[in-house]
Amino acid sequence: MKTKLFDKNGKAKGDVALPKNFSVKIREDILAKVFEAQKGLYAQVYGAMEGAGAQYSASGISKKKRHDWKATYGKGISRIPRKIMSRHGASFNWIGATVASTRGGRRPHAPRSAKNLIKKINKKELLIAFDSALAGTVDVKSLEKKYGGKVNSGFVFGADILEIKTKDFIAAMKKVFGDAFGTILKHKSIRAGIGKMRGRKYKSNAGLLFVIGNDEGMKRKGVEVVRVVDLTIKDLSPNGEPGRLVCYSEKAIKDIEERFGKAKSFANANISKRFK
Repeated sequence: MKTKLFDKNGKAKGDVALPKNFSVKIREDILAKVFEAQKGLYAQVYGAMEGAGAQYSASGISKKKRHDWKATYGKGISRIPRKIMSRHGASFNWIGATVASTRGGRRPHAPRSAKNLIKKINKKELLIAFDSALAGTVDVKSLEKKYGGKVNSGFVFGADILEIKTKDFIAAMKKVFGDAFGTILKHKSIRAGIGKMRGRKYKSNAGLLFVIGNDEGMKRKGVEVVRVVDLTIKDLSPNGEPGRLVCYSEKAIKDIEERFGKAKSFANANISKRFK
């Protein structure tokens, strides 16, 4: 499979052959499975504070003994832990505390921060998911389904594009993407709805992903830049579906072939050893 090679000005200067990873059959089911399994890697750990809801000096289960100090015999109240708010002689003003059925009490099944959210993934399924995600960046049907129109992606640029200024980079992207340029820049907007009051005031599009080689570096405002060594399923398919606008540097294409080609041969070697 081949794609166009562009220079820093956005002019096509030839074709470049893509690795076999870009021409495999897209397995949407495995890609979605791996995406869901990896959600725990990026989830923020949360849980109840240790001792939350049990910070009152409640005296424990009350006594039902006759003629005893602080006993609740004959009071017509339950045996839950209580704290004393005030008293007049031997008459106490009790309020239930600590247990889940009382005001300010602990939650019965509070979330635990020590919970393990990471799920294991088979090596072969992980490689298939990566191949499907990479193939989705150049697959016309996946891109059309994702963006609701005809969009081209998977372009390769020379190393000189890493050194130009951001305004020149954007001008080159305008030439390459044409009418689809409005979708490649990341923009943030205020959500319309009650979600503004529930911790998700802003929403953002994924924008363009520019993949560079392991030894390369680039900073671009409004565009996500990732090295091949740091590439994840979440980068290539932010919602678990194939298809994202992605550009690559020439060095990134070589590093992708080296990273995923070697991993696949290693996995196949292990499988063949197991069944010998």
